[in-house]
Amino acid sequence: MDSEIRSKIKQFVLRGIDEAKVEGEADQFWQNLKNTGTELWLDTGDIEEAEKNWSAEMTALTTNNTLLNNEIQKGIYDDFILQAKEIVSELPIREQVVEIAFILNARHGMRLANKFGGFVSVELHTDTAHDFDAIVDYGQRYHEINPEQFIVKVPYTATGLLGARRLKELGVKINFTLEFSARQNVLVTAIAKPDYVNVFLGRLGAYIKDNELGDDVGVGEKSVISTQKWVKELSEENDHPTKLIAASLRNARQLEMLAGVDVYTMPTKVASAGKKELSGDFSSKLDEEYPVTLNDSANGMGVEKLWEVTDKEVSFAVNQDLSLPRNGDELVQKAHKAGLGDLFPRLTTEDLEQISEDGKIPKHERWIERILDGELAIDTLLNLAGLASFMNDQAQLDKRIEQIISD
Repeated sequence: MDSEIRSKIKQFVLRGIDEAKVEGEADQFWQNLKNTGTELWLDTGDIEEAEKNWSAEMTALTTNNTLLNNEIQKGIYDDFILQAKEIVSELPIREQVVEIAFILNARHGMRLANKFGGFVSVELHTDTAHDFDAIVDYGQRYHEINPEQFIVKVPYTATGLLGARRLKELGVKINFTLEFSARQNVLVTAIAKPDYVNVFLGRLGAYIKDNELGDDVGVGEKSVISTQKWVKELSEENDHPTKLIAASLRNARQLEMLAGVDVYTMPTKVASAGKKELSGDFSSKLDEEYPVTLNDSANGMGVEKLWEVTDKEVSFAVNQDLSLPRNGDELVQKAHKAGLGDLFPRLTTEDLEQISEDGKIPKHERWIERILDGELAIDTLLNLAGLASFMNDQAQLDKRIEQIISD
């Protein structure tokens, strides 16, 4: 894409944004939680819902493909999409759709940034997940639109690790997303050195419970607290230490159980429930040892990989930082050669289709033998399922765009 079109897109995204600013009121409940060391973000793209829950103690909002799709399907951007078409009309139809999806994400992010005055995490199109050049290009373009407030979300893929590293070197704020274990985040922290990493703890508990491997309480919490310790240790000497986001919070109780973790991304329902259900008497839980109750069927399934990190995994992560792979394929090859192939499993198209069909929580019984063989692990299955879920939501968003610009 030539520089003239890129410039027009940036100007179009920024044109005419006139949001009434929200001045969050101070709230002692949230201040007590913030005092434990936790930064408070809202996990929503819904402006009205965010406004109902925003307080002076909150510093950011985060969106993703699912949340943005929810907003686009309301029809609030249909006219805007038609206007965007005029700028990209010379591109092939697929490129038009991807560009307009970028425009929508940037525009909605700017509306949130202007209205609430905090940081906003903005998501890459899922087509870029395994495309280094596209990750770097679109990440830079987000940064050019709002270098102070935009934090670019890059998904956990082998290519994503290297793309995020390059963006970080270029001065782009990075929120590395779709991680589900301490060991994945050790790799991310060492290689990508992002501003933020994540553990999607709600889905960890759901995987264990839904697949009848045990109780959902404690699994995500144990993984988060372990990850917090590893991330702090590996990044504390960096110019900008990486912070951990406890993501995918499912209930108000987790606000208490994980107090002190670097960042919460709170769905508005969880934030609202917290105010109603909790006393507000928070204290840091970073030294807690939460028990995990597993059934016999969990034996040998590597559930402990969600919170344990081996010396081999740490050494591998550090070595990749010292000798950065040239591309994602090389990183995958090196992981398999090191006996850590389950960090980046090689799956067939049929395998990936089955994961997509299962939704956000994979059906464990499909993968038991391959988990036992060391080919797969629960964290990588959840990562692939999460990416597939985002791809499905992105496809719905793209379909709406294509229908509007084709009429």
